Amino acid sequence: MSQSPSTPSQAILPTWVEPSLLQGMLRGIERESLRMQSNGFISQELHPQTLGSALTHPHITTDYSEALMEFITPPQASIPETLRYLTDIHAVVHRHLQHEEKLWPLSMPCMLDEDEDSIQLAQYGSSNIGRFKTLYRRGLGVRYGRRMQTISGVHYNLSFPDHLFEMLQQHETDESLKALSLQDYRSHRYFGLIRNFIRLTPLVMFLLGASPSVCQCFLAGREHHLLPLLRGTLFLPYATALRMGRFGYQNSAQKQLGIHYNNLQGYLAGLQKAVKTPYPAFSHLGLNDAAGEPIQINDHVLQIENEYYSLVRPKQVPQAGETPSQALANRGVGYVELRAVDVNPYSAIGIDEHAAGFLETLALYCLLADSPDIQPAEQDQIEKNQAEVVNHGRAPNASILEQGQSCPIEEWAAQYVTTMQPLAVLLDAAYATDLYSTALGVMQQRIDEVDLTLSAQMIEDTLQQGGTWAFGSYMAQKHALAYEAHVLDPQTQAYFDALAEQSLQQQQQLEQDNSLSFADYLAAYR
Repeated sequence: MSQSPSTPSQAILPTWVEPSLLQGMLRGIERESLRMQSNGFISQELHPQTLGSALTHPHITTDYSEALMEFITPPQASIPETLRYLTDIHAVVHRHLQHEEKLWPLSMPCMLDEDEDSIQLAQYGSSNIGRFKTLYRRGLGVRYGRRMQTISGVHYNLSFPDHLFEMLQQHETDESLKALSLQDYRSHRYFGLIRNFIRLTPLVMFLLGASPSVCQCFLAGREHHLLPLLRGTLFLPYATALRMGRFGYQNSAQKQLGIHYNNLQGYLAGLQKAVKTPYPAFSHLGLNDAAGEPIQINDHVLQIENEYYSLVRPKQVPQAGETPSQALANRGVGYVELRAVDVNPYSAIGIDEHAAGFLETLALYCLLADSPDIQPAEQDQIEKNQAEVVNHGRAPNASILEQGQSCPIEEWAAQYVTTMQPLAVLLDAAYATDLYSTALGVMQQRIDEVDLTLSAQMIEDTLQQGGTWAFGSYMAQKHALAYEAHVLDPQTQAYFDALAEQSLQQQQQLEQDNSLSFADYLAAYR
């Protein structure tokens, strides 16, 4: 069986696909950003209470640390609407930052103290669910170190309309696929998209990678193979996305899980096994500290399902009381979360319309192209390709392995971008825009001239500014001016004010429910 999606020379757009079939796509963005003190170090302040509760606010929350903010748009009908919503969130947040704090604009963190304990765990109040969320983060710190949890990324959530899946199913030649319920068929196609996206993550890292260097403080006390760029800044000469490599979200325990994306049932079974299987190295850490306080939820390979780090996730909106797995098992895949995207430091909101247009065109390609199961040999090949692009993607001799053949990376990337052109035209027609074709044009320019990639620009500007911190601070100041210049209409301002108040009330209500002690709550979960 073939070990790649349709080769780029093949046309993958069926003749019957009309632009109207793509109307009704929804997309949302989750963007992470550290709060930085005026001296360049990670913030030690609590999440601004005037923004509401990080536990219950739907759009403004925190990720691992108290200083790592996360901004979440609701699903939107177009890319411009999504980016406008994300811009509003940034402008609102900026107005509530105190003591001259700013939003750090890079994926890799700002200045960190030698003492990891200065990276404050996110706090969610005294309710059982709030304490559980903080304990989960304490467990991550114990397992992998707190520095790893200061890395920021962008997650792009995307769904296709049911009428597209209905038409795809009607045109299937395999009777067993035709016989599936729409829910099961949709999941089947989304898993095909996921496998192809995994195959093509080197393309995403090459074109959107924006973490070629890192502040030296991030690697304090760790062995590494990076080189000095300037005093205080480490890099690799041709790196694109160190965040996606061994210094980013890595977990050796998870490597042995064998979680695969060949079908929904296998994926869920793998996740469940990981959540229930003890891991000796984590057992050795213990469940509680010397004072009897819990330090991790459990000693399993995964404390909870979300601990599984992946480049892309199948998602379904959970209902009250459901875990992510239960939501998927009950209602199938509702959308995909594309997670292999670095924060773009040149955009005040961490992502621009060129990246969004490219990701949506790529996702449509991944949905329509053949997508055989990923077997172990191909998985090894994919991981080698990812490592090559992360560490050497801009090198003159960088190459990609596909079906056992080596291909220069620019040639490989150009083939795929060329094959996606008709899909961009189709999306442009569906949305009465030229955004998608323009986005592919920008990506083609980066392929033709590697110095136009974000990672190459960042190295040049880091040298010009005098280091990672100086470059990040310069961009943070520039973005702060953009947030101040962004006009928030009175309705938007009132909407976010009301959300802040409501979220604080919701947290208070949760904290008033003391029917179960946290010890009993945790014991029930364990």
